[in-house]
Amino acid sequence: MTGRALLFLVKLGIVGALVAYFAAYPGSASIEFRGWRADMPAGVLLALILLLAVLLAFGDRIRRGLVRLPTRYRDYRARSRQTRGYKALTQGLVAVAAGDRNEAARQAKRAEALLNDPALTRLLSAQSAQLNGQDDAARRYFESMLDDPSAAFMGVRGLMMQALKSGDRARALELAEEADRLRPGVPWVLRELLELQIEQGRHEQALRTLERAAREKAVPADEAGRRRARLLLDQARQQRREGMTRSALKTAQQAMKADAASADAVRLAATLMREEGRTRKAEKLVEQAWAAAADPQLAEVYRELAPTGTTALGQVKRFEALLKLQPDHPESHAALALAALDAQLWGEARRHLELAGAGESGGGRPTPRICRLMARLEEEERGDLEAARAWLARAAGDEPGHGVDPAADREDEEIVRRDGERAAGALAPLDAAPDAPPQAAGAEAAPPARSDKPAAA
Repeated sequence: MTGRALLFLVKLGIVGALVAYFAAYPGSASIEFRGWRADMPAGVLLALILLLAVLLAFGDRIRRGLVRLPTRYRDYRARSRQTRGYKALTQGLVAVAAGDRNEAARQAKRAEALLNDPALTRLLSAQSAQLNGQDDAARRYFESMLDDPSAAFMGVRGLMMQALKSGDRARALELAEEADRLRPGVPWVLRELLELQIEQGRHEQALRTLERAAREKAVPADEAGRRRARLLLDQARQQRREGMTRSALKTAQQAMKADAASADAVRLAATLMREEGRTRKAEKLVEQAWAAAADPQLAEVYRELAPTGTTALGQVKRFEALLKLQPDHPESHAALALAALDAQLWGEARRHLELAGAGESGGGRPTPRICRLMARLEEEERGDLEAARAWLARAAGDEPGHGVDPAADREDEEIVRRDGERAAGALAPLDAAPDAPPQAAGAEAAPPARSDKPAAA
């Protein structure tokens, strides 16, 4: 039992004892004043004295309570009004999220009438106007929020969303920068700012924004590395266009460090090295990248790095060396198969294409690029246009493969061109002079037999 409860029980006992005493011995008391006389029991007199003492002790409190009663009533009315206003605001936001235009407009008016909070009510009114397609009204609401420090960020955000929706990317970038100034480090602002800076070609600013986004975990670490590599790569290409070859090479090498798997960065760096006359160093760079991750783009740039005067058979020898770096990778076999095709080593080309996926030994699931190479092989080796078309149809109906061969489209166009030439050749005798000797339609389609041996080629 606490001390306060014990004291209350003591007081209650004293009052009870007094009541019992005066009930047993009521006594009497008389009061005379200016000819007036009042007779009463002694207990009643004592009660009156106690009541007077209470009034004297708490009279000031009672007075102040009566004086404050109107104010308290007004406060109660204001709290009730605020409660109803926030309820309308909540229901309005729910209506906006649900796409209920009429309910959102109605609740926005109620909230604006009940609440003395312009920031929140303007935000709801702006969203309601957007929902009703009143973009100009929404813009005015958002602009009116810019003067209020507590609501300026929401106003900038609304205006930025409107600029993005209307396609005004330059204005959206200005607003994203303003939003970042008002609230530094907000993840969605950093992501939007990064995208807009990349679109505008502001590589330096985008790199700084990307670093901040990575620190704030607005962008995952692995994605940040890839995006940094792409930004540096774009910057290197811009520097190359401006004639800053040395700076472009350094930037491309930075892109390689940011993303070791970026074949684009390796390709650009190797190309720049070749332009500076460091061809062998460029080849070693591609070979190192190939050993880490074989890629069709690396094979293409490796082909371009061949010394002047390199024959088709020489290219085969070079790609045989590249195959040793990744002997089991399908791209190694595909690159060597393409070199063998150029050298007209049909058997060697077919064997490596089968290992790359065209045959059962390679899994029997060729990529579209391998299908296109098989079409070229069938057309050039045997003149089998039906088989070539079947492989091209298979390439068109398959899912995209590991990568895209930069020469793939050119190969398709070449096959179609040669196909058209053969068809034209078959029809040529109909328009030829009367003394032109007749020619069988299939005679031109059959190429001379070739051997897989280099000497025969």
